[in-house]
Amino acid sequence: MMNKMQLRVCAKIENDGFVRMCATAFLVPLSLSMDTLMEIKTVLAEAVVNAIIHAYDEHDDAYVDIMMMYDQRQIVMEIKDYGCGIEDINKARVPLYTSKAHLERSGMGMTIMETFCDEFEIESHKNFGTHIRMVKYLGKE
Repeated sequence: MMNKMQLRVCAKIENDGFVRMCATAFLVPLSLSMDTLMEIKTVLAEAVVNAIIHAYDEHDDAYVDIMMMYDQRQIVMEIKDYGCGIEDINKARVPLYTSKAHLERSGMGMTIMETFCDEFEIESHKNFGTHIRMVKYLGKE
């Protein structure tokens, strides 16, 4: 049986650190290596920050949902926003592409998520938001 955690945070950049701390505490029972833990914190931060920066335009009622599950074989992370959606997912997956160049974004978020995860899925609908699902297999520890 998988252990599960859910968080809902306001879509404010200052909540990124809180999400990473919660995830780290949640994963303590797995006794992960520092490398694996850093990869998980990095992909989670990329997904959450992308949702905060790209999904919403300063709406007070905007939020991001984060769900994590694990067992001895894998860690599953799902991040959902309910914002504007991604117009062209294929374009957004191209390294160095960013729709917010004026914010000095590097355009590497999706590339990082795909690189550090064993499974990466993204679904997005215009004006309904984006859902990212990432899986990290364990057993390499």
